[in-house]
Amino acid sequence: MQRGSTISTGIDKTAIRDAATVIVVRDASTAPRILMGQRGAKAAFMPSKFVFPGGAVDAGDSTIPLAAPLPDPCSARLAEQTPEAVARALPIAAIRELWEETGQILGTAGTWPDAVPEDWLGFAERGYLPAAGAMEFVFRAITPPGRPRRFDARFFLIDAEALVTDPDDFSAACDELSHLQWIPLPEVRKFDLPFITEVVLAEIAARLRGGPVPDSVPFYKDRDEDIHFARLGGGSPLS
Repeated sequence: MQRGSTISTGIDKTAIRDAATVIVVRDASTAPRILMGQRGAKAAFMPSKFVFPGGAVDAGDSTIPLAAPLPDPCSARLAEQTPEAVARALPIAAIRELWEETGQILGTAGTWPDAVPEDWLGFAERGYLPAAGAMEFVFRAITPPGRPRRFDARFFLIDAEALVTDPDDFSAACDELSHLQWIPLPEVRKFDLPFITEVVLAEIAARLRGGPVPDSVPFYKDRDEDIHFARLGGGSPLS
């Protein structure tokens, strides 16, 4: 599959699949904590690592109704170097993965206009439509060659106050992530983290310290022979 050309159905596990990841921050202005869980020891991708909720885009994600869209300029940055259908699907996939893996809902009270897909039944039964208005697109990274799974992942930041569910209730979560917990930001590097998660956490920590919102989004590409950072949103490549 050519990168970013279609929404993958997941048949070819070696192809680069579009993916969405959610970084949920609690008590951001006082004592920040990050929602993370541990992948299974037998998982093909990042076994036993502590990660943010997230996963691959599903073929039907682009058809799901959004009660509120991803705000500008995030939507414009997300669309850069990304087909329109994929850009629309990414925040929806992020909300779905957050729901599936943690039982947390980012949405707005409302009625679904059409039949509800199976993946969204529990979400809809609670009376909510997915809403992306509280999301911020903050990072993009492509898994390096040679890995058993490769993803073109977009990372979205949200404040836990935007959740409509109890942030301590993970009873509706599936079993893909274990040990779901709110980890204090200063302690998170004591856990077994993927390298790219550490890179993203450094970006988030810098944002939480205050200052102006960056006018571009980091785009990380590890191409084996070199590590390359670009910027989405008008910036030039960084060496």
